[in-house]
Amino acid sequence: MNARSGAAALRDHFDRIVLPLWRGPGFNPSLRLPYEAMDAAGAAPLPVTRYRAMACARQLYVFAETGDIAHADTLFESLRQHFEDRAHGGWFYSVDPLGAPLDKTKDLYTHAFIVFACSVYGRLGGNRAALDVARATSALIVDRFAAADGLFNASLDASFGAVTETPLQNPLMHLTEAWLAAREATGDAAFDTALTRLIVAVARSFLHAPTGCIAELPIHTTAAADNRLEPGHQFEWFWLASCAGKRLGDSGLDEALLRAFRFAVEHGVDPASGAVAAALDENGRVIDATQRIWAQTEYLRALATHGDAAVRATLPAQAARFETRFLTPQGWVECRSASGEVARADMPSTTPYHLLSAWLALPA
Repeated sequence: MNARSGAAALRDHFDRIVLPLWRGPGFNPSLRLPYEAMDAAGAAPLPVTRYRAMACARQLYVFAETGDIAHADTLFESLRQHFEDRAHGGWFYSVDPLGAPLDKTKDLYTHAFIVFACSVYGRLGGNRAALDVARATSALIVDRFAAADGLFNASLDASFGAVTETPLQNPLMHLTEAWLAAREATGDAAFDTALTRLIVAVARSFLHAPTGCIAELPIHTTAAADNRLEPGHQFEWFWLASCAGKRLGDSGLDEALLRAFRFAVEHGVDPASGAVAAALDENGRVIDATQRIWAQTEYLRALATHGDAAVRATLPAQAARFETRFLTPQGWVECRSASGEVARADMPSTTPYHLLSAWLALPA
């Protein structure tokens, strides 16, 4: 299998199996929202306890990017109808099974995905209202989530009156992704300045100098003893850094993430199965051996876009191993244990975002 044929097989599976799942049984036509998860057979949703704004936003991205603008229109309308907080601004984290606000927390991860999805949808669907939402939500993030040292808090209470979670790596990474998409969609150079400030701040607070890795928690905090290095996030940052280009500023992330890539492959990728482990400690010891599908897709995307031809040459074999281990005729396996057993059998509505964003980077 060459890289192009491997990519074609992965995209064919996505088009034939994954997309119809979320247009059909994975979509609640009454609330016009995607269910949180489907069973392993892809036949029925899991019992409904909530719907998250982030899940709706990720599906909005997927259907906009794959050209189903009609379904994307529906998701955009539902996002605004169910999750927009008209009293305090921003977006609710979740609504209950009837569509009423459930968790009113103001979550940076959620807001970042709304900026990202509305930017992509607004650009591809020609929807000016979506671009206005992306701009307004970005301004709100800068105004309400701002923390010290150029970072942003991970969450606040419903009224933005109190910080409930200080800066974390993952929401900041997705804010980087969101602002890259917003820059492309709007052409607004102000996003370049915002991106450089954010990336430099992340490097200053989260960069683990010995390995070049981006840690999950700020390096110089009392919580650092519980810190972890996630191989999947190193691969994800590797891709984002390649997209950011000159907007990396003087962060040093271009050089650091080359080392992080090598560290993650050496210590976090099983040489026999090619599976990516969830987390390492700073010495490279596996501290969470769970193999989550999103980490595998980030590895494939990083391989596909690596500057070293010898690294890129490993992509076909890795894609084949991924296909065998994680894709099924009904959809996919969300998580496996280190021994290969299924560790999570359901299929979340958030995972197609990971699949598609990786497949788009593979050779056409």
